[in-house]
Amino acid sequence: MSILQIEGLTKTYGDKTLFQDISFAIEEKQRIGLIGVNGTGKSTFLKILAGIEGADAGEFHHANDFKIEYLPQQPDLNEEGTVIDEIYFGDSIVMKTIRGYEQSLQEFESDPNNATFQNEFMKWQQKMDEVDAWEANTVAKMILTKLGVKDFSAQIGQLSGGQKKRVAIAKALIQPAHLLLLDEPTNHLDHKTIEWLEGYLSTYKGAIILITHDRYFLNRVTNQMYELDHGRLFKYEGNYESFLEKKAERELQEAQRDQKRQNILRRELAWLRRGAKARSTKQKARIGRVEELQEEKGAAKREDFDFSIGSKRLGTQVIELKKVGKQYDHQTLVKDLDYLLVRGERLGIVGPNGSGKTTLLNMLAGRISPDEGEIITGETVHIGYYTQEDKEINGELKVIDYIKEVAEIVYTVDGSVITAEQMLERFLFQRSAQHTYIRRLSGGERRRLYLLRVLMSEPNVLFLDEPTNDLDTETLSVLEDYLDQFPGVVITVSHDRYFLDRVVDHLLVFEGNGVVSRFQGHYSDYLSEQEMINDQLKEAEKTIAKPVDKKGPKKKLSYKDQLEWNGIENKITDLEEKITELDEQISKAGSDYSIIQQCMSEKEAIEKQLEETMERWEELSILVEELE
Repeated sequence: MSILQIEGLTKTYGDKTLFQDISFAIEEKQRIGLIGVNGTGKSTFLKILAGIEGADAGEFHHANDFKIEYLPQQPDLNEEGTVIDEIYFGDSIVMKTIRGYEQSLQEFESDPNNATFQNEFMKWQQKMDEVDAWEANTVAKMILTKLGVKDFSAQIGQLSGGQKKRVAIAKALIQPAHLLLLDEPTNHLDHKTIEWLEGYLSTYKGAIILITHDRYFLNRVTNQMYELDHGRLFKYEGNYESFLEKKAERELQEAQRDQKRQNILRRELAWLRRGAKARSTKQKARIGRVEELQEEKGAAKREDFDFSIGSKRLGTQVIELKKVGKQYDHQTLVKDLDYLLVRGERLGIVGPNGSGKTTLLNMLAGRISPDEGEIITGETVHIGYYTQEDKEINGELKVIDYIKEVAEIVYTVDGSVITAEQMLERFLFQRSAQHTYIRRLSGGERRRLYLLRVLMSEPNVLFLDEPTNDLDTETLSVLEDYLDQFPGVVITVSHDRYFLDRVVDHLLVFEGNGVVSRFQGHYSDYLSEQEMINDQLKEAEKTIAKPVDKKGPKKKLSYKDQLEWNGIENKITDLEEKITELDEQISKAGSDYSIIQQCMSEKEAIEKQLEETMERWEELSILVEELE
């Protein structure tokens, strides 16, 4: 059943058409992945659906109570508010009630003896019962915790960029909606959080449209793909893997149709050039047909040259680290690191945000110095560094001129010449777009252009710092193709599982407190090994009993131990009964918070005593079993 139908959607920017007269319908529980080269209008597409931007034309059909929730790439949060304020922002009765309850809870916990706070807290508890909001509140806090946000009262302005994105994701997931729009939800998330999000979205009640560069995530979450390509919308049933197969078939069919069109055009031109004597109606029809064929746009072509581009000669010595250490803001990022980079190396650097990965790249690039140890760089090393934040690009330059500032041609391994124009085409800038001013490019197009500029300098050592954050899937495929044939050294910092599996064959793993370990294998191999180790540790924790202090073999329990063993089960029963009695007193206390506090304190002490008694019972039971 369709929940949203859109007909004739059109959007242009100046003389650039993002989409032209496209129509589609979204069904219940569809999981749609939106694909397209940066600059084709993917984010604009979501913004139009969310009602944030207007379209030039188009009709929208949906139910009156239709609700859309939208997660932008850059979260727009209230810097002065708290996590709770953001999460429960909404006009529904449930959201308003939870927001009021959470605020009253914070006030009550700050001063439990304040009568005003007590009464207000009781009022909101009753309201939570009336609107049945307890489950929604529990789910919201569960989602925040799973996303790594545990301080619900933290001020938004004090959070890191990654934490803000997690809060925004939680907010989008919690708000009830028929259609959920997600623009790059996996940015700044570690693999565990991404895996949790994959599972959560599989149970989401509404439909979903998402943009992401994480191709594993895309493959596991989606059941339909939309592709924006030169103003057109193509729809494919199935996930990302199915999309790749069906897109290849479509492009082959388009190429065949274009070849047929060219053949017809060639025959028609040949006939006209023979110069028929009579200007008959038939001849005029042929002339009109030729003109139509000439005006038709053929399939977009990508220059298909060998990608084995050469690089500057690299000697036997590349880069060596000896006892390197680095601290920042009283935190040890790297400690006693020894490492030797060799020719042809494909190294991935992984670890939590803020652990020091980019700092290590900057040290290797000579941009900052280590606090301890030394870094020796070979004389022939020429580094190309794709950073997370590229230098300001002059928007008044044309695309082609920006690239030609570095080089007008590059050479392949066999000495063939590739021009700047050809390289731009390979990186998805068609000839018609190469004389566009950079100021007119989208953010993603600028990042793609910046990447090409780095590669055009013909480095022999290439540093890539989180390249997947801003590049679309097609550009990443082009980059991976380039790296497959790149003769130099590649070092990549990334969280992207697919990209790391494709590009690197071993890892440096930042484990915290300056510890950097090595792993031989792909990133998925590392994650599988870590999961296996964690499972083994959990299993060991279940089977390992607490050690018993023995001073030698015992044939029987000591008199003291025997007395304790004889009465310990009764003691456990008595403690459990006391806890039950205290629970009853708490439930009968009503709004008398002084009694509630007293009972809660007593209950906490008895629970601690019960836990200690249970541990002692376990120790004694082991002794008894050994003597039997």
